[in-house]
Amino acid sequence: MKLLGKVAVITGGARGIGRAIATRYAEEGARVVIADINQAESENVAREIGHDALGVGLNVTKQESIDAMVRDVVARAGRIDILVNNAGVFEMAPVLEITRESYAKQFAVNVEGLLFTLQAVAKQMVSQGEGGKIVNFASQAGRRGEALVAVYCASKAAVISLTQSTGLGLIKYGINVNGIAPGVVDTPMWDVVDAQFAKYENLPLGEKKRQVGLAVPYGRMGNVGDMVGAAVFLASADAGYIVAQTLNVDGGNWMS
Repeated sequence: MKLLGKVAVITGGARGIGRAIATRYAEEGARVVIADINQAESENVAREIGHDALGVGLNVTKQESIDAMVRDVVARAGRIDILVNNAGVFEMAPVLEITRESYAKQFAVNVEGLLFTLQAVAKQMVSQGEGGKIVNFASQAGRRGEALVAVYCASKAAVISLTQSTGLGLIKYGINVNGIAPGVVDTPMWDVVDAQFAKYENLPLGEKKRQVGLAVPYGRMGNVGDMVGAAVFLASADAGYIVAQTLNVDGGNWMS
């Protein structure tokens, strides 16, 4: 029960990694808030998790939605102790085909949305006066470039950089900001990724997933369960002296 009595907001919490973290946080004693652009789905997941979980709507590209989420959570749960910035989008294209629309969409969610959700929640944590924990989801894509994934890689590199800067800026308030950089994780999002690789690399569906799984030193793609241990650790008192770090959880794909 490492998170007993804590209130934890998980963005993009209705599916994939976010849902797995929410479920585990509840098992660790937290009251979880599933914050997702699909409010009906977030409420359904909250009911399934139980433990007084809450489901709320959140569009991280809209400041009014972020502010409303924080007010709603505080009104219903009294406080916010943990934020997991998990919401994200992915698109790919060769460099010569990148559009401003795709660039704007990915940075609006992956960078701007993450930063201003972090800011709003951090203000609430500062007002509470008891510190807090913030976990930002980056990616191994933020550690290196990829020819077909320039914008996504850049957005996740920005997440790693923001984790460093906000971590340094907020630790004086007792707020630990750290990150997780997953490798290739078998989620519904990766089915979309696989289909896009199939298009640009002329591969059959499923082939890219097979290839990247075989390339992982551990011997397989990750799954959502592989992410939750690190997310619990960084949100717990065990990580109190860890500041502004991004932990690779990728089966050995990247060392830093």
